Amino acid sequence: MAQTETAEKNTSEEKADSKTQAQSVEFPEAAENGNAAGGGNINILLGMQVPVIVALGQKEIPVRRLLQLGPGSVLELDKNIGSPVDIYLRDTKFATGEVVVVQDRFAVKIKQVIGLNDSNEQQQNEPQKENPKKKEE
Repeated sequence: MAQTETAEKNTSEEKADSKTQAQSVEFPEAAENGNAAGGGNINILLGMQVPVIVALGQKEIPVRRLLQLGPGSVLELDKNIGSPVDIYLRDTKFATGEVVVVQDRFAVKIKQVIGLNDSNEQQQNEPQKENPKKKEE
């Protein structure tokens, strides 16, 4: 019986040793063209909806004034009539445009699409303004 216990102990130690041994693995290099393993199908993204925010302007007011607002109150914004409006995808400004009317509804006509480099340069040259969406939260 002692031999059986010794044999079982040796077998369990061998199993533990085999489980803890590290082995080297070679992974194939990723393709540099950016395609995913699934074939790089972009069609799945084309149907997605992304929130678009058009910032007509902004205004900071004290809470006391905010509590006094009611129907018919007017808040003057920081932009003049005809000034371009900023268009955001999520929290990133991606274009500027102008407000137009289409079939009795407001719409925005895109005037300039800002590239990633243009956006970085513009943010460095402009004073920091908060995204109007963030002000609401």
